Amino acid sequence: MKKSLIALAVLAASGAAMAQSSVTLFGVVDAAYGVGKGSISNKTQLKNSGYNSSRLGFRGVEDLGGGMKASFWLEAGVNNDDGTGSASSALNQAQTAANVGTQGLTFNRRSVVTLSGSMGELILGRDYTPQFWSETVYDAFGTNGVGTSISAFKGGTTGVRSSNGIGWKSPTVGGVALWAQSYMGENASTAAKVGNGNGFRVTFDQGALSVAYADSSLTTGAGTTNKTSNLGASYDLGVAKLMAQSNTTKLTGAADIKGRNIGALVPMAGGTFRVSQAQTDQAGKIAKQTSVGFVNPLSKRTDLYATYARVANSGGSAVALNGASTAANASSTGYEFGVKHSF
Repeated sequence: MKKSLIALAVLAASGAAMAQSSVTLFGVVDAAYGVGKGSISNKTQLKNSGYNSSRLGFRGVEDLGGGMKASFWLEAGVNNDDGTGSASSALNQAQTAANVGTQGLTFNRRSVVTLSGSMGELILGRDYTPQFWSETVYDAFGTNGVGTSISAFKGGTTGVRSSNGIGWKSPTVGGVALWAQSYMGENASTAAKVGNGNGFRVTFDQGALSVAYADSSLTTGAGTTNKTSNLGASYDLGVAKLMAQSNTTKLTGAADIKGRNIGALVPMAGGTFRVSQAQTDQAGKIAKQTSVGFVNPLSKRTDLYATYARVANSGGSAVALNGASTAANASSTGYEFGVKHSF
């Protein structure tokens, strides 16, 4: 009898602990037929991630009591068009055999453990960079597919994510919130601090209005640092959500890259019409892009989508779309038809 009571007590305690924590498997599988055309060469391909990035992930949270929570997030990029995983730049430096993940499944998209409470959220590990988040939320096409804005400079190893990072997200007070982050290349103290950097993002969200300013820097060599800043905003009118952003990247030893884009998401025929116009300018090399697309939901988890984009180059620019190649000052076009399923 005594043993039975002990066993029941253990099971009850275990059940209570399980009730306070949870683990979720989630993912996206997105594939698209894509075509790019240029004055030099064209390209046809089956692509992944034309609307949302394909991924497989695990996330969990535990209630620690007193308003405190511990959580983890492990998310791997999946190239579902050929079955490979996506590589990860482990040290925020140029990818080489020594510091890049294999093409098997790696948790390259996000791999963090966090503690959150009334003072905000502490984030440790590989995560998005603050300035990238503004680039994606204020672009009608996000940062996926042929329609995504060419004005957002995503080059460099921390253009999207950083490894070995320490981040903090503040509570939202009066609509204002701060996201700060510092990341390390983890080099010896006698070497250049390549891969070290930091960034922050300040947001104001109030009703239909959202505004954010973000800034980041990355040491790329002895005495060389790349810096990126952007300002974005959106306003939801109900009949359409308008958005715009401008960004500047300062490169050591090279001309600044300046970009801007405006766009809109318009509910239409049970789906969403997307449109944007963007421009990037580096030392007079100018590329202007116009993108249109439509997303048709078949269910809460499955969407069909189509996107068309055209780039006009001038001043020696030779930007091409969807893997095509085009001569300086020539145009390029691209289009995609795809399906996205999330789970």
